[in-house]
Amino acid sequence: MYEPKNFERLLGTEGFSDILLRNHFTLYEGYVSNVNKVYEFLKNGEVGVPPWAELKRRFGWEWDGMRLHEVYFENMVKGGSVFDKQSPLAQKIAEDFGSFEVWEKDFRATGVMRGIGWVALVQDVESGRLFNIWVNEHDAGHLGGTKMILVMDVFEHAFALDYGLKRADYIVAFWNAIDWNVVSSRFIAGK
Repeated sequence: MYEPKNFERLLGTEGFSDILLRNHFTLYEGYVSNVNKVYEFLKNGEVGVPPWAELKRRFGWEWDGMRLHEVYFENMVKGGSVFDKQSPLAQKIAEDFGSFEVWEKDFRATGVMRGIGWVALVQDVESGRLFNIWVNEHDAGHLGGTKMILVMDVFEHAFALDYGLKRADYIVAFWNAIDWNVVSSRFIAGK
């Protein structure tokens, strides 16, 4: 059984009301609960029948909802942190995108695209190449064989309570709360 992680350390983060964060934590906890429920049904249910097949499909949605929220909350910290522009991650970003500024512009632009989903900086584990991707909903858009480096939630529940339709303002607040130490630790150097 999976247990929800506690992210209350984020309460008081500038640009995120505690009400928004608590609502977001509750939503995340629902994904964890549903992962457990669906897993138990699949483990104990009759294989091959329509309800089993539908929950087999649904499992990816619940799982990705759980894990994407965990990566998102884990790459945030109250007060943010400073990005080390001499780090291996910074060097790889410059190599793959031309500069940190070009990468940041691409990441933010991906975040303001119409639709709901996630924006992620991912790394191809085989080649080491970095990509900014859009993950539609939770379960469509992942690049197989990549590792999540930085994740930003762009579903309305992540910002609408505080920012209404001003997603770009939310992205500024998110950017100021990134824990670059965590993000850098996810990067596989040497690729």
